[in-house]
Order: sequence, then structure tokens, then C-alpha cells
Amino acid sequence: MSVGGQAILEGVMMRSPHSLAVAVRRANGEIVVKEDRWVSIWERAKFLRKPLLRGAVVLFESLHNGVKALTFSAEEASKGLQEEDGSATPQEPVKPLSDLAILGTILVSIGFGFALFAALPHFMTWLAGILLGSESLASGKDLSFQIVDGIVKIGVLVGYLALISRMPDIKRVFQYHGAEHKSIYCYEDGKALTVENARSYTTLHPRCGTSFLLITVVVSIVLFSVVFPFLPTISETKWLNQLAYVFIKVPLMFPVAGIAYEMTRLSARFPANPIVKVFTWPGLQLQHITTREPDDSQLEIALVALQMTLRREKALAAGAALQGSQESVVFESYVAFLAATDAPVEVVALAA
Repeated sequence: MSVGGQAILEGVMMRSPHSLAVAVRRANGEIVVKEDRWVSIWERAKFLRKPLLRGAVVLFESLHNGVKALTFSAEEASKGLQEEDGSATPQEPVKPLSDLAILGTILVSIGFGFALFAALPHFMTWLAGILLGSESLASGKDLSFQIVDGIVKIGVLVGYLALISRMPDIKRVFQYHGAEHKSIYCYEDGKALTVENARSYTTLHPRCGTSFLLITVVVSIVLFSVVFPFLPTISETKWLNQLAYVFIKVPLMFPVAGIAYEMTRLSARFPANPIVKVFTWPGLQLQHITTREPDDSQLEIALVALQMTLRREKALAAGAALQGSQESVVFESYVAFLAATDAPVEVVALAA
């Protein structure tokens, strides 16, 4: 069973086919867990399961779930913070985002990402062609343009990740990213989900979103090289013509995401294949920036989130509904695991 996750503020989100769980450590050491039944868009529109379509669906759902999980973690991570004299520090409550606000956040994020990683490299490559007197680079269409554009994209991506990785809060998020990968490796290896077992695994995972980004760049180079030579000149004003080419890339990102997703799935199914190893190697190297070695408390959070998703899957596999009080279900599931910590677990949402 495929399980994926995402690092958030002082926590980890995990998603299995039917469950979405978030575990966050509060400032006072408490662990708060939120778990809900997950229903993909695929269940209501089964045609979207088709290859080359499902990649865009997964990307949108990941963004939607990520924004909700980040909002929840921002609300919970600061709870329990106290001053030295023991009095509670007043915290401004973080209001949950409405569906409209989540959609707006996703659209802004996509717009920012497209401007930084698509429009900026395109115009940088075009300007380089003008300055160097290269008609091929200045065309915005030729194979050489797409290759240089792709190289610039990779440079912008690596530079951006390296820059934000220096921020203290992002460093901790990247530690939780490493904890997420280690816990998933532990599950995929069939080991008991304990901190001791998860500790030994690498923080680099071939199905990571970081690898997906890099594969997307490579796929875009190939697809744009096939499509753009056939495009006519849209405007006699050169910069407007290039702007039009940039906007043409927007709809083309759907097949790019679809192909990249299928390649990522392929790498997960055949990790030992020599060819697969070749095209997954760059993404794994990029994860040296986006993951950090976690401590045991961060591994614990990732494992709690993972076990919460598996709890629902095990119940579904057994043909049983989730029963019992919220607290008893959690502590019965994790009694051996939680024996190693004094941090209490509070379940704030447990959908049946």
C-alpha cells in the first residue's frame, strides 16, 4: 500500500489511500493528532485515474491537503508555550482557512511557482540569446533554447532551496521531512514502527516531491522541444512574443505533470532497475538540501502520523468500523510505542 507524507511546522502529515493524518508537537511537548477519512477526487470522477491525467490530480490534492495541514500545525505548534514564571503566554488563535481561502492560497502558490521557475528562466534565457547574438537562444523555440532554459530552471530551483534551507524554521521542517522519509522506509521494509527501527534508514526517498520537481524539469525540456518549434510568431514585438510563449507553457504543464508522475511511480515500482536508478539519482541528490537528519522526537511525530493512517486501513481491511472512544483507540494502538515517551497524545479529530 502506497503511503506518502509531507513535513509541516513541528509535525508531519501522512496520507494513505483512505486516511489523512497530521501529528504536531506542541511547544510544551504534547503531541496532538488529527485524522480524517480521505476520499480522493478519483472516487467521484474515475476517469481521472487514467495515466497522464492522475498526475495533475495528485498535485492539486497534495497542495490542498498541504495548505490545510500547515494551517493546523501553525495553530497547534504554539499551544502550551509558557513563560519562565509559569504563566501562560497569550497566543493569537490561528483561524482555520475556508475552502475559498485554501483555493486562493493554492492559486497564489501556483502563480508564484510558475513565475519563479518558468517565466523567469524563460526570459533569462531569451535575454542571454540577445546579449550573445544567438538567434537560436533568442527564438524562444529551438532545442538549444529549451536545454538552456531547463538548465536555468534547475539552477533557480537549487538556489531557491539552498537559500531557504538556511532559515531556522525551514531547517526544522527539513528535519521533519527526513523523519517522514525514514518512517515510510521503515513501513515499506515491514519493520515495527518504532523510533529505534526508523532511525537507521536514509532520509532520501525516490518518491519524494523534491525528486518529482526535478523530473518535471527534464520532462518539460523534452515536451517543449517537440511542441515549440511548430509555434508561429504571435507578435512582432519580441518581448510580447516571448510572453505569449510563456503563457502557452501553462496548459502544457498538465501533460508535463502527468508524465513526471508516471515516471515517479515507475521509480517506486522498480527501484533496483539500472535505468530507473539513473533518472532518480539527481532527485535523490537534491534531497540532500531538502532533508535533514531528524532527532528521535521528530521521528516519533512522523511515526505517530503514519500509525494513525494505518489504523484506518487495518480496520477497512478487516471489514470493521473504527470503534471505541477516541482516547482508548489511540492508546490501545500505540501503547507499546508511547511507553518510551512521557508526552501525552490528544486526538482532536477522529472521523469514523
